[in-house]
Order: sequence, then C-alpha cells, then structure tokens
Amino acid sequence: MCRNTKPGIGMLRQFGTVFAILLLAAVASPPFASGADDAKKKEAARADIQKMEKETLARLYKAQPKAKDAIANAAGYAVFSNFGMKIFVAGGGSGKGVAVDKATKKKTYMKMIEAQAGWGMGVKKFRLVWVFENRKGLDSFINSGWELGAQTSAAAQASGQGAALAGAMSIAPGIWLYQLTDDGLALELTAKGTKYYKDGDLN
Repeated sequence: MCRNTKPGIGMLRQFGTVFAILLLAAVASPPFASGADDAKKKEAARADIQKMEKETLARLYKAQPKAKDAIANAAGYAVFSNFGMKIFVAGGGSGKGVAVDKATKKKTYMKMIEAQAGWGMGVKKFRLVWVFENRKGLDSFINSGWELGAQTSAAAQASGQGAALAGAMSIAPGIWLYQLTDDGLALELTAKGTKYYKDGDLN
C-alpha cells in the first residue's frame, strides 16, 4: 500500500522553526576570542558600526532633510541596522547599532533582536534612527534597554517640533523613531517585537 508522504502543516512549521534558529545562529556575530588581536577585532567591529551610522544618517537626511535639525537639537540619538529572515511561521532578526550622547559625545554600542510571528516567507532589511529629546529617555534606553512589544503600533507624524520631526514616529513622550527601508522612510512601524540592549563585547 502506498502511503502519502506529503509533509503536513505541523511538519512544515517544525522545519521552519529549526531552519530559522539555525540561520540566526549562523548570521550572529561570534563572541570575541581572547588573544593578542582581540582589541583589533573589537576596534574593527566598532568601525563597521560607525560607518553604518554615518551612512544611515546620510540616507535619513536625504529622505527627510529636517531630521538633521531634530538630531542636532536632541539630547542624543541611536542608529541600528537590522537583518531578518522569515521561514513559514518562524523568523527573527538581529542587528547592531550605537547610541550617542550629544553632550559627552560618548558612544555606547548596542544590539537588537527581533522575533516575528505569523505565516510567511521572506527577507527584510531596515535601518532605525532613534531620537531622544531629553537625557532621561536616552539614559533609560542605554542603561535599562528598551523593548517594543509585538502589538506596538506607530505611524509617521505629519509634524512635530515645528515640523523638524516630520516623518518620525512617536514611540513615547520625547522619543521618536525613523525607520528606513530600501524604498525610503517607512510610514508605519514594522520593527515590532524588538529588544535593544548593550553590547557586552564592544563597550
């Protein structure tokens, strides 16, 4: 008797979960090994993040020139780059970034991790620029971390602070977020279920 060997939905979901976990493990940066060149590796990693920061800000200012004034007048800002992949029902993303204290010029290197839910398949990349109007919000983001729940929703504001924050999304009082995709500024937040925290290797 010939049996039906076509995989069921449950098997596909299990395969998707395992594949996504293996993928994220593969793309995640390995911990820095101790040794004579450890400092060089860390410095190279910091340089890569700083390069991403400059490129992202340049893209933002081109898409929304008024963002430059918003960041210039802010207590600080943070820039992140994300890579994510979704296979069937499982998926997630990881990324790195840097938070900058405008008063002290201190850079704090950070990580982000994102969990995705729901059926689908695809790859997404985006850049995020956080703007903190006051030090309290900046310090909380850096020292306590931040988590955007999966149910968090936000849309780009038409204006703010004399239109300086046009195109940014209001995440909390005094905290704004620009999301950049390959198509330009996103009008609605898609970076949900995301957690931000200090990078224990680079600081």
